[in-house]
Amino acid sequence: MCYEVFGAMVASMTTATASRTPALDWRLRFGALALIWGFSFLLIKVGTEGYAPFQVTFGRLLFGTAVLAVAMAVKRQRLPRGARTWGHLAVAALLLNALPFSLFAYSELSIPSTLAGICNATSPLWGMALSLVALSEDRPTRVRVAGLGIGFLGVLTVLGAWQGFHGLDAGGTAMALLASLSYPIGWIYVRRTLAGSEHSHLSMTGAQLLLATLQLAIFTPLFTSFPTRFAGVPLLAIAALGALGTGLAVLIQYGLVAEVGPTTAQMVTYFIPVIATGAGVTILGESLTWSTPVGAVIVLAGAALTQARQTRPSAGRTAPTRAPQTRPADGSTALAQAPQTRTSGSDAAPARTNQARPSDSAATPTHTN
Repeated sequence: MCYEVFGAMVASMTTATASRTPALDWRLRFGALALIWGFSFLLIKVGTEGYAPFQVTFGRLLFGTAVLAVAMAVKRQRLPRGARTWGHLAVAALLLNALPFSLFAYSELSIPSTLAGICNATSPLWGMALSLVALSEDRPTRVRVAGLGIGFLGVLTVLGAWQGFHGLDAGGTAMALLASLSYPIGWIYVRRTLAGSEHSHLSMTGAQLLLATLQLAIFTPLFTSFPTRFAGVPLLAIAALGALGTGLAVLIQYGLVAEVGPTTAQMVTYFIPVIATGAGVTILGESLTWSTPVGAVIVLAGAALTQARQTRPSAGRTAPTRAPQTRPADGSTALAQAPQTRTSGSDAAPARTNQARPSDSAATPTHTN
């Protein structure tokens, strides 16, 4: 969810990874990533039919961490060292994984997966608004401010504001929007605390997911009871959500960023609510009014405008522009980074360059949701 995905900055691949010839064309992997993150909201809905929201989130993180643990073992990478790094990663894990994943799971107890997927697409809007306050170097432009206003107009359209939000569960909708807000807060925190780390993106991502899993391992028993039976289909949904949407999707995104760059890779963000809506309507039989798709288009248009960059020609030269963020849409999980670029994420992990600016969305990814 995401992002997932998700977290927030997408890192450059190692030389060895970048030099390999991918087995699949990047377009096929791009499509697979959009499908994985788009179906994440359906999988959350199915998971909550058999298990409590905290249990869904714990299982998701557990399976996702297992995938990254295997990837780290294959690449012979170790977890990062240093109490300071682990402390910052614990906060990042809370803001980019444990909190938003749990909020989305709780929200889908009372709202359709289609609405949750559209709420997830508001992360770039929250990121734009927060960056104006928290990041002094992120100067607003007329186009980006216009995108912010258009995006939130789209949110009001989705929610049917002219009807007094009739028929919507206020609590569930608020939790989905808070989950989307949690991602850019986490990105800004990572930008301020973990940019410049010498650790690899994979080890940082693995550590972040591990900490998020431990956080849910502590909280889940406090607020839920042990399942009396293990429902098969919801359990499979949780396994797919974690292994694919929180684990495999992050690895696919790294490969896409290394091969085609963050500008192209971040475009996956705009397919996620479309796929989430299609999956919810056709598979789960969720109802759809005209305001939902129309509002979603307006939200995506506004989000795209918030990613616009201004080029300033000076003395015959053109100032370099920064590439937009790619977020693991599921919300995400860990950050990654490409030098001189900004990325967003459905599952994100910290970046190693001070040029990365996680204020805007597109992953985690996530998630990534």
